[in-house]
Amino acid sequence: QVQLTESGGGLVQAGGSLRLSCSTSERTYTSHIRGWFRQAPGKEREFVAAIRQSNGNTYYADSVKGRFTISRDRADNTVYLQMNSLKPEDTAVYYCTGGSTLPPRLSWGQGTQVTVSS
Repeated sequence: QVQLTESGGGLVQAGGSLRLSCSTSERTYTSHIRGWFRQAPGKEREFVAAIRQSNGNTYYADSVKGRFTISRDRADNTVYLQMNSLKPEDTAVYYCTGGSTLPPRLSWGQGTQVTVSS
């Protein structure tokens, strides 16, 4: 089973930026769609963003549209989530995912904590 590993989380002030990365244990991982979910304390896990590997089409939750950008590096199968204008309500554990559906839910990383202070 492919492993997905997130990195790049941390503590940032409101208005700041972070970039998350998601690498795979297999460079030939061919998930059709890669994405990001997040889960805040006491809340359900929610979809954040996704990218279709074949054509690069991107999809975003309304709450992050215009602030977050998902992208991919096809050379090493890494997916990124650039997060700008961060808000305290973006505080959550962010999970990298992969699969063939939109949003992708088949494979999950362990998560990386993002904390935005006010």
